[in-house]
Amino acid sequence: MTLTPAPKLAALALAVTASLVAASGAFAQAKEQFFPVLSYRTGAYAPNGIPTANGYVDYLKMINARDGGINGVKITFEECETGYATDRSVECYERLKGKGPTGATVFQPLSTGATFAITDKTFTDKIPVIALGYGLSAAAEGRVFRYNFILGGSYWIASDVVLQSIGAREGGMDKLKGKKIAYVFLESPYGREAIPLLTERSKMHGFDLQILPVTAPGVEQKATWLQIRQQRPDYVLLWGWGVMNSTAVKEAVATGYPRDKMYGGWYAGAEPDVRPAGDGAKGFHAVTMSPPGIGKVQQDILKLLHDKNQGTGPREEVGEVRYNSGLLQGVYAVEAVRRAQEKYGKKPLTGEQVRWGIENLAIDDKKIKALGLEGLMLPISTSCVDHMGVTQARMMQWDGKKWTVDPKPVQADMAIIKPMIDQAARKYAEEKKITYRDCAKDAG
Repeated sequence: MTLTPAPKLAALALAVTASLVAASGAFAQAKEQFFPVLSYRTGAYAPNGIPTANGYVDYLKMINARDGGINGVKITFEECETGYATDRSVECYERLKGKGPTGATVFQPLSTGATFAITDKTFTDKIPVIALGYGLSAAAEGRVFRYNFILGGSYWIASDVVLQSIGAREGGMDKLKGKKIAYVFLESPYGREAIPLLTERSKMHGFDLQILPVTAPGVEQKATWLQIRQQRPDYVLLWGWGVMNSTAVKEAVATGYPRDKMYGGWYAGAEPDVRPAGDGAKGFHAVTMSPPGIGKVQQDILKLLHDKNQGTGPREEVGEVRYNSGLLQGVYAVEAVRRAQEKYGKKPLTGEQVRWGIENLAIDDKKIKALGLEGLMLPISTSCVDHMGVTQARMMQWDGKKWTVDPKPVQADMAIIKPMIDQAARKYAEEKKITYRDCAKDAG
């Protein structure tokens, strides 16, 4: 039996220890950026939730496949099923916020109620929240909502653009006087969020606003459409989600309400909302921040993922409205990291550092073309004060087979909306005892 001399054993042990320490250090410094993905692929809202999640995940995968990550930092992600329930969304948030070498990059709750619940936590956890056109409209005020970003426009922007489109159809906003406009909405924080703007506009222009809530999930609307048949509104604004939207269109067909007098919000204007009604949906209008279409980026996704059977969902949904909205979530998140890397270095970043990137987004037409999204998104520019970055939106109409998009965006009236944001943000700050940030001093 040969014994290894003690000095050799010691040297061997030291070498093994050093190797383990080095491996541990390398793991700790892994060049990975972790993205939590809150999704709902089950339940009444799955028809819209599934393609949205697919678009988001495909974009993250594509950035890894095409670019090797974000400036050499690989993207990792994990999905967490929420079922569109606020409590489950909060559970997912708590479970995923500390994952990855630097913690969660950004949360995108895909639910107004969940956004409300998570917003309060962001001040302590210092993890930003991107709410793509949903959540608190007041979150546009960055001096109060430091970690909350309602990128792409709020429900006040969306509803104002819809009303302006109806006004233009009538020959001017003054022609709305005496008209009846029914607001059919999901009885939820999401559905209620547009009411202040609609109410303000009704006072200004003298139209009769009929508030018609629909109990979640929205599959039972007989009573609502009986009211519409009796009251005969000139226009119907639909603010639903998931099966509620397709149900509403079918009920309009059944009651004989003209679909070309129906206008959907941007979460009531996608293929799953109109296709179930067949030809009966023809004429339906909707506002959109993520119009359908195949640009260079979708082509890259098809080539690098779907052609290799690595796509997240069916190939045919790539380029549809909800898929493109999920993709846009990915664009905003990735570009925020890329922007933050300009300040903090090409390395994994913390949520606080990424927050700076979201607050300093500058995506102009030239950048949109470089991203491969020409015609599929609007320019965005954020700041310490402005956590929304876009005040325009496009309108589109269903022709029975596809959406026809008006290429010219409609500018929301910020002379009306800005004072509403200021008032709502001030009230929120008072209730939560939040001190306004001094943007002149706060550069971080």
